[in-house]
Amino acid sequence: MDTTGNADTKTGKRLYDYQQRAIDDIFKRLENHPTRYNLLYQLPTGGGKTVIFSEIAKRYIQLTGKKVLILTHRIELCSQTSQMLDEFGISNKIINSAVKELPVPNDYLCFVAMVETLNNRLRDKILDLDNIGLLIIDEAHYNSFGKLLRFYEKGVLLGVTATPLSSNINIRMKDTYDELIVGESISKLIELGYLARATTWHYQVGLTSLKVGINGDYTVSSSERLYNNIAMQDKLLSAYREKSLGKKTLIFNNGIATSQYVYATFQEAGLNIRHLDHKHSPKERRDILDWFRDTPDAILTSVSILTTGFDEPTVESIILNRATRSLTLYFQMIGRGSRVLPNKKEFSIIDLGNNMNRFGLWDNPIDWQHIFAAPESYLNSIMSDEEIERNYRYTMPDEVRSRFSKSETIDFDVTEAYYEAIDSLKRPKEVVEQSLQQHIRICLENSLDTLEALELADLLKEEIQFRIRSYTNCLRKTSESYVKWLQDDYTRRLKFGLIRRSSDYNLPENE
Repeated sequence: MDTTGNADTKTGKRLYDYQQRAIDDIFKRLENHPTRYNLLYQLPTGGGKTVIFSEIAKRYIQLTGKKVLILTHRIELCSQTSQMLDEFGISNKIINSAVKELPVPNDYLCFVAMVETLNNRLRDKILDLDNIGLLIIDEAHYNSFGKLLRFYEKGVLLGVTATPLSSNINIRMKDTYDELIVGESISKLIELGYLARATTWHYQVGLTSLKVGINGDYTVSSSERLYNNIAMQDKLLSAYREKSLGKKTLIFNNGIATSQYVYATFQEAGLNIRHLDHKHSPKERRDILDWFRDTPDAILTSVSILTTGFDEPTVESIILNRATRSLTLYFQMIGRGSRVLPNKKEFSIIDLGNNMNRFGLWDNPIDWQHIFAAPESYLNSIMSDEEIERNYRYTMPDEVRSRFSKSETIDFDVTEAYYEAIDSLKRPKEVVEQSLQQHIRICLENSLDTLEALELADLLKEEIQFRIRSYTNCLRKTSESYVKWLQDDYTRRLKFGLIRRSSDYNLPENE
């Protein structure tokens, strides 16, 4: 009996070696545990999890004659999964809100459903899970399927995820799954040519004003207060122009208002940008994504709507215009740029949320078995924003340092100078004055006229922010508004000092 439908015309996708090995490993476990064994499989975004579990569904149906149910958490993923199953020749049915009844028996070998929709259909007794031998959970880290387990007691459960760390800090994945199988690492998939290589550009941002909500991540309201201000919008625009200009770019934000501010800022700068959020109609969303696909230098700013269920391989740059404490979200956002094409082997990441300091580089090795076994230990090991700021050391970019080539040294350790001042019974504010005079000196000794000195002062923006934040960290308790005022006052006094002291270096005011 042909249990896979149109197998003579549809044979599925060609499997890579690592995908075939994963499937073989999973079936070895299933052979040893034919009933009620919960298995979790991890593979990075872009590694082909849908291809793998579609092949598993096909082989399982062929071997056992039992049916398969695949659960997702987004309607877009339902459609994508169904299309993939079609490619593998598996007759399948999407259980959505339009399905009011389902004849028993029926010819479908595989069902695809969203968790909430399926729960409603099971509660209304429209669908029976007794004939389901394998339940596959896509994006298993969401843990939203627990309510369904009372309807499913006899079969095998397979969860698949890129990050085996529960999105709910109160639920441990090891309490649901008996075993974790770890797939190929990101670095290995890059080495094999299946994922693009990333270059990460990190811009230090003061995040101590952010608040953490009950879900363990930063609240939208506190994020918008930080990222909506003019200074952060300027930092984002400068970062884009420095590292991503002309590249197809995705910008991720934490809040619709922030994304709309980004849209207005970039549009005013004459850049080709669109904004997308969950309030757009399906047609508007399709039109925007079609534009993004077809426009080489397109910039798309959004909230979390494109973290899953979205695949556009031509993305060349990812900008994290937000901070997150979710390891899963960190990988999901960056993964949108990791697809390879014949003419695309690399992509760039711009981090404006200290996320790299929190989680490490995207392709760094991760001990998923440890995270699966001891999630609390991992979560407790994540550095706080205060720790990140204390450990941060500003390094002047080479292109900026070259503009100060006449100065033998440009360094000034604010923290060291602060404690020296305290030991000498001097006022702490004198540290700011020492830093200011040093900046005035290096600008003047590397300039031919006052205008050039003022240009050099503009290049010191990042270092000024770092020095002032280092100073205020020494003071222990300061408000974010005071930090911002001190940074602005420092910049104003620097430029005034350059104009006033240019004659000391025999610099003309204009040339």
